[in-house]
Amino acid sequence: MTEADNTSATTENPKDIKPELPKDVRVRFCPSPTGTPHVGMVRTALFNWAEARATGGKLIFRIEDTDAARDSEESYNQILDALRWLGIDWDEGIDVGGPHGPYRQSERTDIYKDVAAKLLEAGYAYESYSTPEEIKERNLAAGRPAEFGYDGYDRDLTEEQKAAFRAEGRKPALRIRMPDEDIAFDDLIRGRIEFKAGSVPDYVIVRPNGDALYTLTNPVDDAMMEINVVLRGEDLLSSTPRQIVLYRYLEELGIAKTTPLFGHMPYVMGQGNKKLSKRDPESNLFNHRDAGFIREGLLNYLALLGWSIAPDRDVFSMEEMIEKFDVRDVKANPARFDLDKAISINAEHIRMLDPADFLRRSVPYLHRDGVVSAASWDELTDREREILTASAPLVQPRVRLLGEVAGMVGSLLSTEEYLEPEDDAKKTLKDSAPAVLDLAIAALEGVAEADWKTDNLHETLNKALVEDGGYKPRLAFGPVRVAMSGRRVSPPLFESMEIVGKDLSIARLKGLREHL
Repeated sequence: MTEADNTSATTENPKDIKPELPKDVRVRFCPSPTGTPHVGMVRTALFNWAEARATGGKLIFRIEDTDAARDSEESYNQILDALRWLGIDWDEGIDVGGPHGPYRQSERTDIYKDVAAKLLEAGYAYESYSTPEEIKERNLAAGRPAEFGYDGYDRDLTEEQKAAFRAEGRKPALRIRMPDEDIAFDDLIRGRIEFKAGSVPDYVIVRPNGDALYTLTNPVDDAMMEINVVLRGEDLLSSTPRQIVLYRYLEELGIAKTTPLFGHMPYVMGQGNKKLSKRDPESNLFNHRDAGFIREGLLNYLALLGWSIAPDRDVFSMEEMIEKFDVRDVKANPARFDLDKAISINAEHIRMLDPADFLRRSVPYLHRDGVVSAASWDELTDREREILTASAPLVQPRVRLLGEVAGMVGSLLSTEEYLEPEDDAKKTLKDSAPAVLDLAIAALEGVAEADWKTDNLHETLNKALVEDGGYKPRLAFGPVRVAMSGRRVSPPLFESMEIVGKDLSIARLKGLREHL
């Protein structure tokens, strides 16, 4: 039976039993650099940041990098990159400093050794010489499942027994002595939660080789950094009674000022009612950035994974979120990551951008996709800037992701006289396409350069193809659209023709006609 199986939460608790927040809120974000930043990690950072900003408190950012086998400097740099891209700032910690550093656990080894020694000396921790194999054997002998867990065997070893183990060359782990009593706390999100006496075994805080474990380092850092509100994932709920007990001991030793309040945020679910794994493609933060999410859109959607600003409102700014956010309003039920909804919300935020900002943010994607000559607006050619500025009102309302901009403006920036149609565009071309193009070319060649304007182009082609030619609009304008863009979906046709100009527009109509 697991620790989580022994918890019981009273889900019907009234909201007012959730505790009041401290006057000066201090929250923390403390990821391990073990992989690419994922949406669950960012949601944790966002809620902690929002709580700090909403209350006028402090966000402390530290790195839990004591797992040498899994931690990497690449992941560490990616976490920093992610936070900076998203605009999530912090008040103390990495690259900022503060009174409680260092802020990387790998640089705090001596602190953990000192605290562990004090816990041992005070009797709150004890030496444990049992091996995993011995624990399993004792469980089986007692009629318990082999994986039942630690049985407290080493709690009261005599000095002679300890000496005998040491004579065998054994080195002890250190375990925290859990009290024989129920442990309860009021979760900021879930209300009253109780862990029954005996459901949480004595747990290891220091390995036999002397390495401090997360079970020690995390609470010690929180205590020394004066964290008073801990907002973290639901998956860590089963470890909370351990931390509460350890905090009691740290308070007795004068290391902690208080035990923090805890709030356990809901799981983020993926497809198939499964928890979203950090290995799932839709979990990878940088996949979303590469696709063309903007920070405002992605943060807005991640905020909805457990929280809402109002019952009938999904789109809001981070300033609005800060004004309204209270972690006690976060829902305990699992939240589902819906990529389609995330993209829809992102589209709303793209439409709200100033056109100049929209273009500047689009340029790196356009350069990546080979559509423009440089990765920044200021380095583009005059022609590129002119065309993009003219196309912004056509494109900005129609794209959902910045990665879609290249497909929309590529034909406007291209100087090619023939654009090979994409497969879905080819399928729209009917048998009438050659005749339609012949009529269009004849009509447009008679338009003067000075009259090559959107409204006149629309009027000219409508008369030639629909009124005089007798074609329905879809059959009339479809081949012209394909000739101009090579795509089934493109910016508005006549505005595009004005931007491209007379000579190149007619050349493209002729180019498609020749290939039919």
